[in-house]
Amino acid sequence: MNYKFLGNTGLKVSELCLGTMTFGGRGMWTAIGTLPQEQVSALMKQAVDGGINFIDTANVYSEGLSEQLTGQAIRDLGLRREDLVIATKVRGQMGPGQNDSGLSRKHILQQADESLKRLNMDYIDLYQIHGFDPGTPFQETMEALDILVRSGKVRYIGCSNLAAWQVMKAAGISERLHLSRFISLQAYYTIAGRDLERELVPMLSDQKMGLMVWSPLAGGLLSGKYTRAMDEKVGRRSNFDFPPVNKEKAFDIIDLMIGIAESHAVTVAQIALAWLLHQPHVTSIIVGANKPEQLAENINAVNLQLTSDEISKLNEISMLAPEYPGWMIDRQGRDRR
Repeated sequence: MNYKFLGNTGLKVSELCLGTMTFGGRGMWTAIGTLPQEQVSALMKQAVDGGINFIDTANVYSEGLSEQLTGQAIRDLGLRREDLVIATKVRGQMGPGQNDSGLSRKHILQQADESLKRLNMDYIDLYQIHGFDPGTPFQETMEALDILVRSGKVRYIGCSNLAAWQVMKAAGISERLHLSRFISLQAYYTIAGRDLERELVPMLSDQKMGLMVWSPLAGGLLSGKYTRAMDEKVGRRSNFDFPPVNKEKAFDIIDLMIGIAESHAVTVAQIALAWLLHQPHVTSIIVGANKPEQLAENINAVNLQLTSDEISKLNEISMLAPEYPGWMIDRQGRDRR
């Protein structure tokens, strides 16, 4: 396992991060996983034994149960809290009230306390907003997050599912008011969905922010279960067809990955993860699992070295179509590089 600094900080995280969306299983989350405590603890041990020190959860996962199971697993296994980097999130609906969602000061401060109770911890290493809240000014959100950092309840703050301009707006507010700023972005990224390369990747590089990747296998589409010839009404996508993917293009990519996987005696999923690990802007890839063998397969992907020719072929078949102003910026910048 390799470790990288998370953004422009001294915090080191493993290049794989254990995702906890499969823990518990309440409400809509039953479509993703329903793991009970015993299996959660077993996966946690397997992850830590494999070198993973980074764990990502969220208050909305299984309506709070995921955080509870995560914290209990850490205690049951006797793991040192100081050895782990625990990340969770705030934004989603956590009750029936008018103020039970969003990024208001009221909701953020309340939910941070609730997450700490469920995790049974004194502090959160990385507290992330889970998305954009059009009903709350960014200044209010950033001030609330800064309160948590100054109080010691949170060490660092991050964001998820934001556009580049939104991240920069938040950064401007933080700089102007001397508030804590986002150190990382958690975003959807996969060889079958490279959209964030247009605006977000250049922004992350410029701002020296870390990138945590969610759904690296495109919601299971790149797991190896699916090909053009197969019925898609199997696996997770049969009842949770998310995130959206250009499936015709994805199947072209899968066809190429099958051949590369066979030459390395590995799986298609491992090729998809290895491609991401070869991207310099990726800090950590969030991997979840319902079974020990799935997690083992994911962890073993860190040892897979793709050749420059394989990377080139994968890049070419999955590349984004040029869009304005990107192609003009590239053209006009050539004489200054």
